[in-house]
Amino acid sequence: MTEPKGNAIEIEGLRKVYRAAAGQPPKEALGGIDLAIPQGSVFGLLGPNGAGKSTLINILAGLVIKSSGRVRIWGFDQDVNPRQSRAAIGVMPQELNIDPFFTPRAALEVQAGLYGVPKRARRTAEILDLIGLSDKADAYARTLSGGMRRRLLLGKALVHNPQILVLDEPTAGVDIELRQMLWNNVRRLNEERGMTIILTTHYLEEAQEMCDEIAIINHGRLVKRDTTRNLLSLMDAKTLLIEPEGPTPEAIALPEGVRLTRDRHGTLAFDYSRGRTSANAILDAVRAAGVVIGDVRTKEPDLEDVFVELTSGK
Repeated sequence: MTEPKGNAIEIEGLRKVYRAAAGQPPKEALGGIDLAIPQGSVFGLLGPNGAGKSTLINILAGLVIKSSGRVRIWGFDQDVNPRQSRAAIGVMPQELNIDPFFTPRAALEVQAGLYGVPKRARRTAEILDLIGLSDKADAYARTLSGGMRRRLLLGKALVHNPQILVLDEPTAGVDIELRQMLWNNVRRLNEERGMTIILTTHYLEEAQEMCDEIAIINHGRLVKRDTTRNLLSLMDAKTLLIEPEGPTPEAIALPEGVRLTRDRHGTLAFDYSRGRTSANAILDAVRAAGVVIGDVRTKEPDLEDVFVELTSGK
């Protein structure tokens, strides 16, 4: 039996309050977050704009000083062992903060030097190959496309071989090909090296596809944290789509709580609650109305539905 893994990050009672301008009240960005992120997981951190995600990430990266609470990164208390905790984490920021007069090779070398990585231990060529910039290694960063610069940000986050990689909106504004390349690299880092990945993204289908667990933050507070599978199961709503053969009657006697809509192609969409009605009951009602069924499929709720449900009106 393998030993259970510990937590990559442990956060207890984390608060951040920003000072406000004269005459204005202070702004509470984080209101007491408790969160543990397991080692080796791909963990999604989601929330609407202004929810506090960036503040949380910047505290983890050591760029913002918390107001109160406790943060442990790879077992190191951020207040007691700041150097070790910072060395355990690499952050790929959303902003393209790259010196335009550095080449990718030089940018990685300088970043490694800032982290105190000895020259003999640097993996510059390996990282350039991983991010697909070997052929641009000696080109000035100002000549790189936006997608290439984003890849370079990923490389800079990896120079000190961190145990934890934070990706802040890594695929915002990039094309499908680059997005696929980035995610292939992330999967490799997680599966082959056991690297813990923390992801923030506005592409909810991306989080649904990639993440083992997800925490949803709203107004600086943790709204929900669970496995992706369990979050999706929270939604009781389901849709049964029927493609009829031939004409359909205007009215169909349906079980209570079932709502019928029709699209311009004649598809019948039955929205229902799985806790109250079964798909078989709907099919029986449709057949009883004389509808000849050509094809049937179902539509499950996705993470976007869960996200809206948990954050709307709060």
